[in-house]
Amino acid sequence: MRQKKYLLGESEIPTHFFNMQAVMPNKPLPILNPATREPLKAEDLYPIFCEECANQEFNTTDEWIPIPEELRQMYASYRCTPLVRAYDLEETLGTPAHIYFKNESVSPAGSHKLNSALAQAYYAKKQGITNVTTETGAGQWGGALSYAASKFGLECAVYMVKVSYEQKPYRKSIMQTFGAAITPSPSMSTRAGKDIITANPADNGSLGCAISEAIELAVTTPGCRYTLGSVLNHVCLHQSIIGLEAEKQMEMAGEYPDIVIACFGGGSNFSGIAYPFMRHNMKEGKKTRFIAAEPASCPKLTRGKFEYDFADEAGLTPLLPMYTLGHKFKPSSIHAGGLRYHGAGVILSQLMKDGFMEAVDIEQTESFKAGILFARTEGIIPAPESCHAIAATIAEALKCKETGEKKTILFNLSGHAFVDMAAYDQYISGQMQDYSVTDEELQKFISAADALNR
Repeated sequence: MRQKKYLLGESEIPTHFFNMQAVMPNKPLPILNPATREPLKAEDLYPIFCEECANQEFNTTDEWIPIPEELRQMYASYRCTPLVRAYDLEETLGTPAHIYFKNESVSPAGSHKLNSALAQAYYAKKQGITNVTTETGAGQWGGALSYAASKFGLECAVYMVKVSYEQKPYRKSIMQTFGAAITPSPSMSTRAGKDIITANPADNGSLGCAISEAIELAVTTPGCRYTLGSVLNHVCLHQSIIGLEAEKQMEMAGEYPDIVIACFGGGSNFSGIAYPFMRHNMKEGKKTRFIAAEPASCPKLTRGKFEYDFADEAGLTPLLPMYTLGHKFKPSSIHAGGLRYHGAGVILSQLMKDGFMEAVDIEQTESFKAGILFARTEGIIPAPESCHAIAATIAEALKCKETGEKKTILFNLSGHAFVDMAAYDQYISGQMQDYSVTDEELQKFISAADALNR
C-alpha cells in the first residue's frame, strides 16, 4: 500500500465549531410545536435536551461557536484524524481521479459519532445532569455516547433498534463494557414501545421507534436528558470539526476537492465533512459537488418528500421541515443500521431543496462490493454505512476514467466494521439480498406525513 497520510498538530485542531445556519442563503423553516403549530424557541426544548445544545439548535447568527478548552483537550486524545490519499484504490480502478478519505474510524469508539457524544456529555455534565438516554441504530452512536458518558460520570441508557440488537451483539457488548444499560426497541418499558408491540408483536424496530422510547424515558426521569446522534442542527455543528480539519489537510496535500461524498442516514457525518467546504461555494463561488449516498431501501433524499413530519414514530417530537418517507416508515433490515432512518436533518433538507447538494441511492450488495474492494486495496474494513460512500466514490472515479477528467474526490470514512463482520460473511457467502421499496409502499407512508401538513 502507498497510502500518504496528512496529519495536523494538536495546536491546529479547530478551536471553534462551524455553524452552517449563519451563512446559508435561505434559513431553514422553523421547527413547530405539533399542538399549536407555532415556532419553537430554545427554552421549549430544555425539558428534553441540555440547555446549551438547545441554544445551539436555534443559533442562526453566530458563524463560529467556541469549543470549550476542556472538550477540545478530550478531542486531542484522538484528533486530528488522518486524511489519506488512496493510491492503491486509484490504481486498481485505473482512474485519473485523486481519491482522499478522512478516516474517522480511529476514534476510541470507532466512528465519527464520538465528536458529538463528547460534546453533548460535556454540556450535560456542566448543567448538573446525571443521566443521559438515547437511541442507536447499528450501535456506533450508542457506543460513542456510552464511552462519553463514562468519561463524565453520567448514567447512560440506550434503546437499540431490535434488528440491530440481534444482528450486532458485539455492539451491545461495547456499550455494556462502557457501563451503559441497553434495551432492544421496541420494548415494554415505555408507553411508546408497548403501543408499537401491541400493534405488531413481530416489529423489528426502527430509529423512529427507538427515539420515541428514549425521549419518553428522558422526560419522565428526574435529572435525565435526551441526546441525539444525528439529524438535529447542534449535532451537525459538533461534527463540523471533521471538515475543518480536512480543509487544512487538503491544503497540505496541495489540492482542493471537486467532489465531497459521505453516506447519509440523518446527516451527521455528511454535514461534518461537507459544511466547511460548502461555505466556500456559498461565500466564494467555489463549484464543489456534494453527494449524499443513502441506501436504496431507505431513500428519503432521492424519493422522499419535503414537508413537516415527526422525527420519531410515536409523534413525541416537534414537527421538523425535512425530506421524509413518513415517520411510520419501516425500513428493511439492511446491515447499515445507522442509515435506516425515515428523515433528513432540517438544514440538510433545506440545502438539498436549494440545490447545494445531491443524492444517490445505493443497493446493499453494491455497497458491500465496494467495501471489499476498499478493504483489499487500502487495508481498512469499512462499516456498512461507510460502504455506501465508497460505492458512490468509485462510481465518480470511474466516470473520470471514462472522460479522462482529473478530479479530486474526498469522502468521509465514518467508521470501521470490526464488529460488523457477520454482514461481510453474509455478502461473501452469497446470502445477502437487496431490498426494494415500491412507489405504492412509499406513498402509503408519505401520505401519513401529508396529513400533518394540511
